[in-house]
Amino acid sequence: MSFEMRSILPGEMDEYKRVAGTALVLKPTSFEGMRPEWTLCGYEDGKLTTSFAAWPLTMRFNRGDVPVSGVTAVGTLPPYRRHGHLRKIMTKHFEALHDQGERSMAILWASWAAIYQRYGYAVVSTRYSYFVEPRYVQFAFPQKLTGGLREAGTDEFQLLVDLYRRFREDRTGYLHRGRAMWDAGILGQVPPGGTVMRTVYEEEGVPQGYMVTATTPVPGDIIPGHRITVRDLIWLTSNAYRALWENLANMDLIQEILWPRAPADDPLPHLILEPRRLKATAADCLLARLVDVAKALTQRTYQIDGELTFELADDMCPWNRGRWKLETSEKGSMVTATRQTPQVKMPVSTLALLLFGQISATEAARMGRLDAPKPEALLAWDNVMRTLYRPACPDMF
Repeated sequence: MSFEMRSILPGEMDEYKRVAGTALVLKPTSFEGMRPEWTLCGYEDGKLTTSFAAWPLTMRFNRGDVPVSGVTAVGTLPPYRRHGHLRKIMTKHFEALHDQGERSMAILWASWAAIYQRYGYAVVSTRYSYFVEPRYVQFAFPQKLTGGLREAGTDEFQLLVDLYRRFREDRTGYLHRGRAMWDAGILGQVPPGGTVMRTVYEEEGVPQGYMVTATTPVPGDIIPGHRITVRDLIWLTSNAYRALWENLANMDLIQEILWPRAPADDPLPHLILEPRRLKATAADCLLARLVDVAKALTQRTYQIDGELTFELADDMCPWNRGRWKLETSEKGSMVTATRQTPQVKMPVSTLALLLFGQISATEAARMGRLDAPKPEALLAWDNVMRTLYRPACPDMF
């Protein structure tokens, strides 16, 4: 057996789509927009067997923008699995990112998180799914709403963009959306027999939030109903959030409301009378791999001054191993190699969890994901690594 890794050639795009679609049980059209130069595929005895690609994306990182590698379309045809192809491709991808020096981390949505945690990825955000009947969207306390709702026209695309950018300003995990991402996702295909609606909340003519929903019919024995799926919910004020939900509660022909990508710190469970009626379920959302730890640490902002030392283990990116010192302030941060005794010791995946704000250092120590010889150091780690919001990513890629 011979094995080769390379980008596909332009004439191989149809075969690439077939392999990725077969491996991931998706339609070949799911991979439209991919460019050959973004791929890194595996060939066994000259046959394309493993698909892999990475979008060049920009992600918000606790008030900052950071370029990231958005890994996607990863799959191996069943007869060629367990041959070690993906590990070789992952290793080469990490080495290329490190050598190029532009992108310090890779992110992805996983079909199975277990596949990628073997390569140092960590589940850095959690998403919740709500499945609730409109009649149960009742709030526990009154709130006077001074604005109103209206439907946004198809010519008001920039309005949605501006609100989204303001909403994600201080957040972590949210992506920069080019027009292609909007059209392929949030504003994408109208479901069969359904509609897509864009609802905006305004106060004194100033937009404060929006909700994009897709309505689809639900068959019924006597009276057919409908399901509303929330594709995107953006709010700048508590009034906007509440008004957009109350709008759904007033839709009499809707049998069920589904929101499959609610962020972990979404306020709805703390606002409605009967939160268990949300039938909330949790699942992994974004996974991240720190490829260049020193650079990644300086690409997010910190709210307080601090000095943290740590020892890092990384079996795939040897340049990350060793002892490091992170010095932070509101003006910026600096990372240097150090010989100081580390406050904590951890694998690279745990550092990703801390850096994104998915868990605290204290929580990591309790879980056994981090070793702290002097537990009193954990408080400093908790304070320095705290993010303004819990990490989230509503866009699949």
